[in-house]
Amino acid sequence: MDLFEHAASQEIDPRAPLAERMRPRSLSELVGQEHLTGEGRFLRKAIETDQVPSAVLWGPPGTGKTTLARVVANATGAAFESISAVLAGVKDLREVVARAQERWKHSRQRTILFVDEIHRFNKAQQDALLPHVEKGTLTLIGATTENPSFEVISALLSRVRVLTLRPLEEEELVELMRRALADPRGLGGKVEAEPDALSFLAQAAGGDARKALTALELAAQQGAGRVDRKAAEEAVQRRSLLYDKAGEEHYNVISAFIKAMRGSDPDAAVYWMTRMLEAGEDPLFILRRMVILASEDIGNADPLALQVAVAALQAFELLGLPEGALPMTQAATYLALAPKSNAALTAYANARAAVNERGALPVPLHLRNAPTKLMKSLGYGGGYKYPHNFEGHYLVEDYLPEALRGAELVKLSESGREKELSHRLAELRGQRAKRSGG
Repeated sequence: MDLFEHAASQEIDPRAPLAERMRPRSLSELVGQEHLTGEGRFLRKAIETDQVPSAVLWGPPGTGKTTLARVVANATGAAFESISAVLAGVKDLREVVARAQERWKHSRQRTILFVDEIHRFNKAQQDALLPHVEKGTLTLIGATTENPSFEVISALLSRVRVLTLRPLEEEELVELMRRALADPRGLGGKVEAEPDALSFLAQAAGGDARKALTALELAAQQGAGRVDRKAAEEAVQRRSLLYDKAGEEHYNVISAFIKAMRGSDPDAAVYWMTRMLEAGEDPLFILRRMVILASEDIGNADPLALQVAVAALQAFELLGLPEGALPMTQAATYLALAPKSNAALTAYANARAAVNERGALPVPLHLRNAPTKLMKSLGYGGGYKYPHNFEGHYLVEDYLPEALRGAELVKLSESGREKELSHRLAELRGQRAKRSGG
């Protein structure tokens, strides 16, 4: 940007929300995130040496992701381009890249591209960024409230530095509000606030600076020049649940839900499920996790568990909310109380380890398909015995590759229905061992 554009960017619109007016413009104005911006810390050193890498800023809302990107641009003299992953497409990215190339060509000015909600970009959009990040055409700073390892493609993730932002502490939020009360950009000393009121607003904000400043502004409007505890409570109205479906707490609460079902505690399972639903979580996200748990943590100890979980998902798709919460509650209760076994998980892990360690072992000849005469002449399918032709529909036969003969990849528990299957498995393995002389 030229001098006029830069000057315009520094002007404060008095109509803008307090949180926007008080947005820090330099490292010295930042509050919180000392692990990144404190003396000698990574981001401060990168800015001071003008060697800022492409990065993804991961953290809950209101922790300063956009602010940090702007501070980096201001401190390094880079041009700042900002797009929202919700609204932008590949065409918008191409236009940004073209402008970045022109800036570098004509004035050797670098460009920082800030992509808000980068997790919303699809694979094609993320792929479109790759060559330009790799070449250094622009420095990418993405912001996300989602875990980048889940939402950002590995090729792009390998080319950026992931920086984790934490929720602000209560004292830090109080400091921010005190600044806003005194700063001409903010309330300019025209409003006083009681310490108790600021503490209340900081607690209600749950680590979110934007929430704290928004609540302070509303309380100031209601308090006629003085913010007391009553004005603060009226501004907050209803303390929001500590859960954000797009933030870190999203993963904490779903983790608690899964662990409660795994730990056979239906009271806790229903509580965490309801906590998510009341906070606006997508019910299908919850239901998919219940389907996974039905196999991962219950499996054949109660085969009906998978049916219950899938039926709950289908019932919800038919009913929607609020009625759909009832089959969800029924399923969560059933899964929590069902006998537990992780045999499916361990069996898959053991088989996967065998595959990765041994590679593509040859299929025994008698198990191979033989659709042509040549294959039959080579012994494909030769000697295969059809189990249904034998008493009990079973015969002792080798079905594993020769190098894995005798391997016991499946380990069953004595829990629920799996106890019966465990005894059946032991019997079959005993017969195989006898035949092999083991």
